[in-house]
Amino acid sequence: MEVILSESRRVVRYRPGVLIVEHRLGFVVANAGVDQSNVDPAKGTEPVLLLPKDPDSSAQRLHERFRQRLGKTVGVVINDSFGRAWRLGTVGVALGAAGLPALMDLRGKPDLYGRRLQVSETAFGDEIAAASSLLMGQADEAMPVVVLRGLASSGQALPAAALMRNPEEDLFR
Repeated sequence: MEVILSESRRVVRYRPGVLIVEHRLGFVVANAGVDQSNVDPAKGTEPVLLLPKDPDSSAQRLHERFRQRLGKTVGVVINDSFGRAWRLGTVGVALGAAGLPALMDLRGKPDLYGRRLQVSETAFGDEIAAASSLLMGQADEAMPVVVLRGLASSGQALPAAALMRNPEEDLFR
């Protein structure tokens, strides 16, 4: 409980066994993303896994390292599984991103029939994370990295922080 609260800005909702909190990074998530899954119990008395301190910076460092070592520019998404309000199950979401547009603004572009899109913004980083999660698995698959090839994007590179809704625009806070 102490670790969950130390990773949180505020408690949004609670019930026995779960806290829904606003994480220090701004995510609204169960138990502040604190997890014991896939953590070796031999590493301590009660080892837990926390979300990264600054996932966009971590993604940027990996992006640069890949460019230096491979001589190629690749996008990087740091992924974790999140539950969603009003839906069962978890999906992969982008905690951090570099070298790609985590959010793509499609407003003003034509749809299939030539109508201009009015509100469409694509959570490109989250879509990559969700697709990757299908391959990575959630249990004992031990697949920490997925390489996607041939994925096209448009727009400037934006970090995963760009996916966070401003509190003024949030109808649920």
